[in-house]
Amino acid sequence: MLTLDFPGARRLVDAIDAAVCRDCPTQITDKLRHALCQLIRDPEVKLPDCVFESVGDHYARRELYVSEEHGYCVIAMTWGPGQGTPIHDHAGMWCVEGVWHGALEITPYELLGQEENRFRFESRGTMIAGAGSAGSLIPPHEYHTIQNPSDRDVAVSLHVYSGPMTSCAVFQKKDASWYERDERKLSLDRTH
Repeated sequence: MLTLDFPGARRLVDAIDAAVCRDCPTQITDKLRHALCQLIRDPEVKLPDCVFESVGDHYARRELYVSEEHGYCVIAMTWGPGQGTPIHDHAGMWCVEGVWHGALEITPYELLGQEENRFRFESRGTMIAGAGSAGSLIPPHEYHTIQNPSDRDVAVSLHVYSGPMTSCAVFQKKDASWYERDERKLSLDRTH
């Protein structure tokens, strides 16, 4: 079901549908990553104007599409200057994330250990992803942060999740070595 109609929406959905008809998450995300890079550069696909409008106190999540047939969902995220996430997971779902506009700073983390509700992570380097690039996350390699590194420009990313992403685990630093896990309910922002 298209939540928002926009030029090229059908082309976007058809490309995602073709990618998710694979047998394993690696095949799906490889095909989807390639398709997303092409779609971002396709002048006939234009995301709705609302996804370029930031929200003052948090990054915005706007649902564009939910596939009744395949179960995946497509979320556009709008990152105001400096907005970002703590370390988080994707609740065990694969995801492909593409930068549609601007740039994002992505830092993947490896889980090194766990003791009850305490977790240890190690950064695996930080990369700046520019418009037209896409990456994928497949559990258990799903821990990461995202941040808009600009102090004045908005960034927009498109996220395709294997299912509805309504919650995730976030990890807050508690001391020099450990993070504490918290469950976060994710909401959607208005699309006007």
